[in-house]
Amino acid sequence: MNDQGKNTENKDCLPDSSNGPLLELANISKAFGGVQALNDITFDVPTGIILGVIGPNGAGKTTLFNVITGAYEADSGNVRFSGKEIRGKKVHKIVTQGIARTFQNVELFESMTVAENVMVGCHVRGRCGFLDAIIKTPRAKREEQWIMKRSSELLNFVGLSSQADQRSGDLPFGWQRLLEIARALASEPSVLLLDEPAAGLNATETRQLGSLIQKIRSNGVTVLLVEHDMSLTMTISDMIIVLDRGSLLAKGTPREIQSNEAVMAAYLGKGK
Repeated sequence: MNDQGKNTENKDCLPDSSNGPLLELANISKAFGGVQALNDITFDVPTGIILGVIGPNGAGKTTLFNVITGAYEADSGNVRFSGKEIRGKKVHKIVTQGIARTFQNVELFESMTVAENVMVGCHVRGRCGFLDAIIKTPRAKREEQWIMKRSSELLNFVGLSSQADQRSGDLPFGWQRLLEIARALASEPSVLLLDEPAAGLNATETRQLGSLIQKIRSNGVTVLLVEHDMSLTMTISDMIIVLDRGSLLAKGTPREIQSNEAVMAAYLGKGK
């Protein structure tokens, strides 16, 4: 990824997916009481694609994201990232391995500035300890300079450079969405999970978001996209999976999904 999208100084932190899929889910199930949220979900995610995840409310999309990122542990099955099992790992460990996400509801540090929010994300890749920070070692100073520079690059990447010193809670909603993406990118992910990023955006903002997601993919980050805006999903996704009441109903290209009669009947408003 170029210097606007992914840092190249921490290559040792990035996974090697040359020998197989970047992300693999095998027989993943998750229940909450008597509700089966995910039922025997199996699919692979190749490196460098945008994978759309669609289905109605309650289909299990956000639960799927929570399982991948460690917020929930699956009841059964395997989640492998670059060939290594990550099921059961803590959220922060999964982030440092290279998986980041955004949320349906924007989660920002509203009292912090725009730049400070992104800097928080950069600290995930920091190498300095508490003592370094207290006594301001040369290593700590170099790292802080890198974090400031990296934050500036990412704000430029998402188009928020001129808002760097503004309080994040005062941003318009569409810009808050962009800031959350910039902060997620600050952790230098190989996989970025976007949970309904177009929710609350107008048509112009949605088109701009689509271009940004494609730019993120072009710069080497694999994207998983949960989105109810079918026009956006079908336009930018390379592959799509469809969930139906916790089960995997279909997987294919946008064209294949659009011609799948079961999908059309269940999710896209067309008769069988």
